[in-house]
Amino acid sequence: MKRNIVIAAVTAAALIGGGTATALATTGDDQGSARQTANTKLSDDGDRDDQDDRDDRDDDAARVSSSDVTAPEAIASALKHTSGTAVSAELDDEDDGGKVVWKVDVLSGGTTWHTVSVDPSSGKVLGSHADDEDDTAQVRAALKGSSVTAEEAAKAAAGKGVVTSVGLDEDGKDKSWEAETRKSGGAEQDWKIDLKSGKVTADHDDDQDDDADDADDQD
Repeated sequence: MKRNIVIAAVTAAALIGGGTATALATTGDDQGSARQTANTKLSDDGDRDDQDDRDDRDDDAARVSSSDVTAPEAIASALKHTSGTAVSAELDDEDDGGKVVWKVDVLSGGTTWHTVSVDPSSGKVLGSHADDEDDTAQVRAALKGSSVTAEEAAKAAAGKGVVTSVGLDEDGKDKSWEAETRKSGGAEQDWKIDLKSGKVTADHDDDQDDDADDADDQD
């Protein structure tokens, strides 16, 4: 009904004022098109974000399924190749080339960092290279007095699911090992492993960070 009234008004104006009615009608169409375009863009952006999240989960699942070598086994293999202290291990793409490998960071001699690549199928070391890190002092301080190694932390977290990464959290007051696990259904979970007792607890701080990020995205 309202649409008919608007059309009638535009028609009457056309008879009286000629080009003025055309301008009014065109302006209304432009505003409607602009609103439709904006709404479509927001919908498309949301769809892309959802698709990106699904793609990330699929990529993580593919990494897990492609690995026969566990995190503790990858760490052990890396340490046989490069002596030192394993500080982190992650199942990841090698230089974004699509090939999945275990990357193990080893602090050797207390000052020198090496990243060791381990084949996730055979456990064979594929290579290593020296790295420069600016948090060496923090890592050494965090590990001082620790009785739980990265390998042991990964073994402890393995009871919660397949470990896809383990690393030292040397920041803040509560220093610990952090591990990420994935279950067969695809659900991810983050854990903290005590540096002295090896006790595994859920990483609620990470959950809160995720909630905050979701809230920011909604805003």
